[in-house]
Amino acid sequence: MPVPGGEATDEALAARAVAGDEPAFEDLVRRYQARVYRLAARLTGNDGDAQDALQETFLQVYRNLGGFRREARFSTWLYRIATNAALGVQRTRRRRPADPLDAFLPRFDAEGRHARTPAQLQVAACAEELLDQRLLAAKAREAIERLPDGYREALVLRDLEEMETSEVAAILGLEPAAVRQRVHRARLMLAGYLSELAGVKP
Repeated sequence: MPVPGGEATDEALAARAVAGDEPAFEDLVRRYQARVYRLAARLTGNDGDAQDALQETFLQVYRNLGGFRREARFSTWLYRIATNAALGVQRTRRRRPADPLDAFLPRFDAEGRHARTPAQLQVAACAEELLDQRLLAAKAREAIERLPDGYREALVLRDLEEMETSEVAAILGLEPAAVRQRVHRARLMLAGYLSELAGVKP
């Protein structure tokens, strides 16, 4: 993370924290706690779960800081822990059953033509534009929570946290092409779901 002139870098603070400098660790927490909470809230869809994930993240960071290697940026290492913590917290709570969003992927007829009408495609395009502008309503947030974990974490990191594909790939331990594929498929699911909400049926 770039820091204003005179401030210690994340990596420098991490090194000092490993050496026993508690204020250095506290500086890292202050620097990242709001962003980690936001990420956790977007991954879990629940403020209480986000708080639990926030605490778990920094507990894991504190315990494992000695294993941080400078091959990656500190922020990349931290977000990997935060993503795993958020998904772990979510898996431990009892979730209401929800239908997956696969049914909202584009469909094609036997000749390879898109099965939706031009009007339906236009509404779906408008829905995708709303996603691009990050104007997500409550139903869209609910839809994001219903995405499979792999698609949700890729979409949240890439589109909502606005990270570069290469950084998302490093956080998730994937190739960049796999990240792009997951994000594309998640966008298609959400666009299809939002078009259904707008009253368009395939």
